[in-house]
Amino acid sequence: MEPLAMDYEHGEVVGSHCHAEDQLIYATSGVMRVCSDEGNWVIPCGHALWVPAGVSHEVRMSGEVSMRTLLLSAHVDRCQVIVVSGLLRELILASSRMQEQRDESLGEHVRALIHRELEAAERIEAHVPVPQHPRLRAWCERFLEDPAQDLTLEQCGAQLNMSARTVARLFQREVGMSYGEWRTRTRMILSQQRLAGGMPILHVALEHGYQSASAFAAMFKRILGYTPRDWQVSALEGSATRSH
Repeated sequence: MEPLAMDYEHGEVVGSHCHAEDQLIYATSGVMRVCSDEGNWVIPCGHALWVPAGVSHEVRMSGEVSMRTLLLSAHVDRCQVIVVSGLLRELILASSRMQEQRDESLGEHVRALIHRELEAAERIEAHVPVPQHPRLRAWCERFLEDPAQDLTLEQCGAQLNMSARTVARLFQREVGMSYGEWRTRTRMILSQQRLAGGMPILHVALEHGYQSASAFAAMFKRILGYTPRDWQVSALEGSATRSH
């Protein structure tokens, strides 16, 4: 198991790369967006992304990010977001300190505990799938940068020089959901990043194409199972706890 520790400023990007071992991407502060061929994941403080070996990914920072990650042989089969328990957080930090101390006996115990915590960790949905079709993928990536745009399926087709029916079929084939479902899910997942940064819920709603905080909150709860307020409070409390 190899721990990695890096600090980043807001807006910094770690270019696309991969590892020979599985990687647990975690930050003690800040929010990360991890992008791969499979899709995008928003990782706020208190959560981590488990990336399988050989999967290329890029990491974009929101706020000042203190990244503490692990390379380990866990043989995870797909990217997944986990909730980092208090114990797992301390084990991740301890593994970095022990690398400097080179205490191999203690290191074995810590590695065993980390694997046990990872197996028991709660998994959450934070995934935005992206299509492989080149033109549709490019359009979706532009939407990720500006989720407030509110194009109809016909307008989307016009931009892609395709019929609305063709675009609808592509979305179902490439990401397993309709255009409207993908757009809504994408907005909800991306909004978590802004909420975790402390932005007022109304501002987040407007930024993601909603005209009111109540409409946004209703959709957020329908898609993710909890309210924007609950998510924001949890993320901000977690950030405050983990900064001490």
